[in-house]
Amino acid sequence: MTYRYFAPYIFCVLFLSITLPTSGFANKYVDSTYAVRTIVLDAGHGGHIPGARGAISLEKNIALQVALKLGKALEAEIPGVKVYYTRTTDVNVELYKRIEFANQKRADLFISIHCNAAPSRRTQVRGTETFVSGFHRLGEQDAAIRENADILLEENYKENYSGFDPNDPESYILFSLMKNQFREQSIHLASFIQDQYAKSGRVDRGVQELGLQVLAGAGMPAVLTEIGFISHPEEERYMNSEKGQAEIVKNLVDAIKAYKRHVER
Repeated sequence: MTYRYFAPYIFCVLFLSITLPTSGFANKYVDSTYAVRTIVLDAGHGGHIPGARGAISLEKNIALQVALKLGKALEAEIPGVKVYYTRTTDVNVELYKRIEFANQKRADLFISIHCNAAPSRRTQVRGTETFVSGFHRLGEQDAAIRENADILLEENYKENYSGFDPNDPESYILFSLMKNQFREQSIHLASFIQDQYAKSGRVDRGVQELGLQVLAGAGMPAVLTEIGFISHPEEERYMNSEKGQAEIVKNLVDAIKAYKRHVER
């Protein structure tokens, strides 16, 4: 990559490091009085961007149902916690506005809820996985490209994302340059989430780092959790059922409680 192409990425990294309200957040992690008080929940996709499609449902609807139930459960079970949502109805919110909203709310945690999907010939792929913002080998970027593809449907996406192109592998070099001071905390949260899924008998596909725009620039620990494969018939039915959603919500609540104990000890 020549300097002419590399320079915009450097500028974007410097711009983010100057403008993100992270210093206050960083101080909280060395302050013994720090507590998880504000959580932003992000239901993936929405509106004219449905996300992955299953045989009987759409990702955007499942994600919203789980996010709303999770928020109510968190406020009921963790005293003093305030929950905000990037969306509460079937509308699309641009990716950069989702994390911008979390920064404005000075959130202590950001959790984005999604459903996974496999190619049509791989309908037996199943399980859960949770992502944190990072960089990945170019041969392992399919999930990042799928989740970032919503950018192409937004107006002025080149201006909003400083020239980022989700179809261009070189764009992902941005994420190898950005130093996320909340990487360790994000990985802890993601690990707690995966542990809870596994305790419920779900297939554990692990914690992974990917260059995801919805997590980029987060001024707090942030994860994107794939609660199951909508392309797998059994998992799709599970994610649409009251029992399945209740179990997923319990998994996430228990994981957040475990993380809260971990950082507040």
